[in-house]
Amino acid sequence: MSTGCLNFFSATPSPEPPPPPAMDYDVVVILAAMLCALLCALGLNSVLQQCIARCTRRAVAGPVDWVVHRRANAGLKREVLVALPVATYNADASPAQKQQQASAGAGCAICLSDFADGESVRVLPVCEHRFHVACVDRWLVSRCSCPTCRRRLSPDRGDGGKESRRELLVLNAV
Repeated sequence: MSTGCLNFFSATPSPEPPPPPAMDYDVVVILAAMLCALLCALGLNSVLQQCIARCTRRAVAGPVDWVVHRRANAGLKREVLVALPVATYNADASPAQKQQQASAGAGCAICLSDFADGESVRVLPVCEHRFHVACVDRWLVSRCSCPTCRRRLSPDRGDGGKESRRELLVLNAV
C-alpha cells in the first residue's frame, strides 16, 4: 500500500494547462484607433450641425434686415425732392449771407466744381449743405441722405414730418 500511495504522490506532475490565447496587440491598437476615430467623427458632426443651424438662422434673418435697411434708405419721392429749397448763389451777397455761404462751402461736393454767380443751388434743410440742383437731385433719387454728412433728409418722426415741413417753409421764406 505504501508503494501505491507512493506512486500516487510521486507521480510526475501533470503539465500546466496551456496559457489562454494571447491577444494580438495589433488588434488592440486597431480597435483603439477605431474608437478614437468614431469619437472624433461624432464631435465633428455635432460642431457642423451647430454651424449649419447658425448659418441658416442668419440666412433667414439676413434678407429681412437687408430689405428693411434698403427701404429705409430708398430715394426721396419726386414731390419731396421738388419741395426742397433752391437758392441762387450770389457772389456779391451781404456779409451775413457770405458767412452762411462760406460755412456751407463755395462749391458742389458732388461734382467738385465751384458755384458760379447766379447759379441755382439746392439747400438741404437738415444740414444746410449746398449742391448743384442737377447733381444732388440725381443723388437724392436713389438715396435719402446728404452726400456730405449722410444725415437723413426724411426722418421718421411721430409728428408725421411736420417739423421737416416747417423747416422747408422757413428756408423757402429766406
